[in-house]
Amino acid sequence: MGQLKELITEMGGTDLVVISAGTGDLNKDLDWKIEKDTIDVNVTGFAAMANVAFEYFRGKGRGHIAGISSIAAIRGGGAAPAYNASKAFVSNYLEGLRQKAAKLRLAITVTDIMPGLVDTAMAKGEGLFWVAPPEKAAKQIFEAIENGKGHAYITKRWRVIAWLLKTIPNSLYKKL
Repeated sequence: MGQLKELITEMGGTDLVVISAGTGDLNKDLDWKIEKDTIDVNVTGFAAMANVAFEYFRGKGRGHIAGISSIAAIRGGGAAPAYNASKAFVSNYLEGLRQKAAKLRLAITVTDIMPGLVDTAMAKGEGLFWVAPPEKAAKQIFEAIENGKGHAYITKRWRVIAWLLKTIPNSLYKKL
């Protein structure tokens, strides 16, 4: 946490903090080390950085926090339980910060970026579909931040998958 504060000071301040705390592995055997590593980075690391950023912007009276969660935040996932749960934490934490800023009447924008699959080392598994080129994903992330959106699916077509994930009955979802 202290290092982010130091970095902001060294830069002479900032108007935007983008937090992309992310690790995750397929974990069919539910190995605790894999789960713990994912939680440590995606939950603890993310929350620590988001807290520093929010407190900095609270003192300044304005700013923008953008956090990278994932389409995986929408539902639990048996292939990587800690990953899905940790990304749900990120989305909910960002929503909480957005609500806190509004209640405090602060001009702090909070953007939740929810990527689907992007052609990076994070895209793991067999038969992946709708894998976006990193350049396309980066362009859409930039646009979402620039436009001050509260929430953005990357790429935009993942909004359809998000809707399906939210509406599919549990009896069908558990069979996927």
